[in-house]
Amino acid sequence: MHELSIVMGIIKIAETETLKAGAKQVELIELEIGSLAGIEQQALDFVWEGAVKNTVLENATLKIDHILAKGQCMECDTIFPLDNVYDSCPNCQTYLKGILQGKELRVKALEVN
Repeated sequence: MHELSIVMGIIKIAETETLKAGAKQVELIELEIGSLAGIEQQALDFVWEGAVKNTVLENATLKIDHILAKGQCMECDTIFPLDNVYDSCPNCQTYLKGILQGKELRVKALEVN
């Protein structure tokens, strides 16, 4: 379950930024998670509550923006939604594509006090 190590990284980012701002706690943390990032939402929810205890995130509201994956075909330039990294182009059926979005995993915003 790599979600625990991801949450620990998020806690570290929140603690560093809270310290820089001279604040004591985070009120809101907003994350962006792409559909191809390999994060299981249920596993993230499961580890979140226990991992943030006694940290600056303990009472924070967690907001997650889910980013749907998109690819661009390298043969015909069609831009199309991706459910899986191995999906083919719906226009020409090739598997050669670039992933435009959907792999994101970032802290988008923190509100501190």
